[in-house]
Amino acid sequence: MTTHSVGNILPEFMDMLGGFNHNFDKSNIKTITDKYSLYKTACDHDKKTALEQSIRQYLLKLIKTPAIDTKVIENYISLCVELCVNDMCNSTLPIILLSDTFDMSTLDKCEQLFYYVETNVNIWKQHTFFTSCKNNLLRMCNDLLRRLSRSQNTVFCGRILLFLAKFFPFSERSGLNIISEFNVENVTEFGGDEEMDVSSTENETETEEGTDKMKIDYNFYKKFWSLQDFFRNPVQCYNKVSWKIFTSYGESVLAAFKSYRLDDVQSSSANPSGDYFAKYLTNQKLLDLQLSDTNFRRYVLLQFLIMFQYFMSSVKSRGEGLELKPDQEKWVKDTTETVHSLIKLTPPDGDKFCQVVKLILKGEEHWNQWKNEGCPELKRPLISAADSEAKDEASAAKKKKKASKLPGEMLQEAYSQGKVLMGNPELTKLWNSKDNLEACKSAERDFTPSLESYFEEAIQQMDPAAMVEEHYKKVNDGNYAWRALRLLSRKCPHFFLNSTPNVEKNSEFIENMVKKCIKEKPLHQNNGNGAGADPDPAEVEMDTKAEEIQEEEKEEEWEENKPEAEAKDPIVQTKSEKCPDELLDKIAPLIVQDWKKL
Repeated sequence: MTTHSVGNILPEFMDMLGGFNHNFDKSNIKTITDKYSLYKTACDHDKKTALEQSIRQYLLKLIKTPAIDTKVIENYISLCVELCVNDMCNSTLPIILLSDTFDMSTLDKCEQLFYYVETNVNIWKQHTFFTSCKNNLLRMCNDLLRRLSRSQNTVFCGRILLFLAKFFPFSERSGLNIISEFNVENVTEFGGDEEMDVSSTENETETEEGTDKMKIDYNFYKKFWSLQDFFRNPVQCYNKVSWKIFTSYGESVLAAFKSYRLDDVQSSSANPSGDYFAKYLTNQKLLDLQLSDTNFRRYVLLQFLIMFQYFMSSVKSRGEGLELKPDQEKWVKDTTETVHSLIKLTPPDGDKFCQVVKLILKGEEHWNQWKNEGCPELKRPLISAADSEAKDEASAAKKKKKASKLPGEMLQEAYSQGKVLMGNPELTKLWNSKDNLEACKSAERDFTPSLESYFEEAIQQMDPAAMVEEHYKKVNDGNYAWRALRLLSRKCPHFFLNSTPNVEKNSEFIENMVKKCIKEKPLHQNNGNGAGADPDPAEVEMDTKAEEIQEEEKEEEWEENKPEAEAKDPIVQTKSEKCPDELLDKIAPLIVQDWKKL
């Protein structure tokens, strides 16, 4: 039986695809399968390679065809998906074809073809395609975003980002801002130090009634647009000078909003345009018109609220020392109320808009807490809330159907439990309660956590496989370390028996104590399957010997450096020699009278 080479198979596959005449439906799968099974090669990989190469080459012909319909390309890629399911092509082929098509098509055609990618998100999430295609799909979307303009193709950019959010799970590390970085590259440029001319300085904005007026000078213009630099990078506000500048500029802008209220515009068009601008112009002469725009004013007020929420929330990745002082926190709280009142006064539907904003920011607090916990995987409950409520109601109805116990049975049950029934629930509870000392000694009032529960997360972070950076470990947290030392002093037998006199860091000392406690009483941790993992005795013995060797080396080093330390420190206590007997005979008569006092 003769074997076929890739060079011989490739033209025949091309002819077969050309014979479909742009009619790529699922009925052609049988034709391709029969053709595929006819060829005998040295290995199946050669047949796959020939088929994939022919499919890619024929796609180039389709794209070069004048006025080719997007539906034809979609059917062609769907046919390739079926070939991948039948294990005739690699699972990455459909995404490679989509990427080639996007690279050789205009943005208008890309936007039409991307609808096919969105509607088939369930296919890309299947086990056959997800693992092998996720990186290629992410690269394809990033290449599209680089070609698009965020101001002119805003909707298409949003569709791509929403698709990535649907495709990847919440816990995907590539899509999470773990360390809370800011988009510092979003710089807002505005006019230089040259002041506005007289005509623009005296410009006034009037409402339809002509009652409210507002002057826009260069100083206010500079203060207003300078706030965007603080919104871009809020961390700089922790500097004293920057904080004073931010509060001064912020109060000026909010005072201007408060003094110049907007009336509900009645002359607006019945069908407002759906277009909007994500980036506003910063021309000096446009500021008075922008301040009269409802949406523009709401955007600025929302920026204040988002920044204030960052200041008041607990961010795990925030650097040390980046905390507001009490007077600064009070200013943030008062200004937040001022912003809320301004949003309510901004038409139309100011009260409803303010409620929606508060609800959205409340939801952001939950996401912030989820990120502080390390972004754990979100899992749906096994039973729905409705099923749980129905189950509770059924159990409650079942309890009601049970007949009440007779008095004799109740007394017999209470006697067996060592209780006395007084005929009243409160009297029965008071009579059978323990005295104060026994109540304080009960296990229910022991609120001290166990070593296993308290150090569970710290032990997981000590594992090199967890790859947790040193400054993110729990033992480096001052509050956590202080509680850990108190807990170890009560429950760890090695706390006061440390043989190494060298002073260590708190984090290193706590880790050493925890390691010793693990060896004596293994802390059962759950692995990925939820089962407890017992340590290997051989490994524990080796670790114990290694630590003993390290402690002996530290003691020898300390003994060698001890004379030098005693020479430097005059308060070092040395071992006293025994007093001679002759000297004792001379001293005894002198102190015998006052011996009791001494």
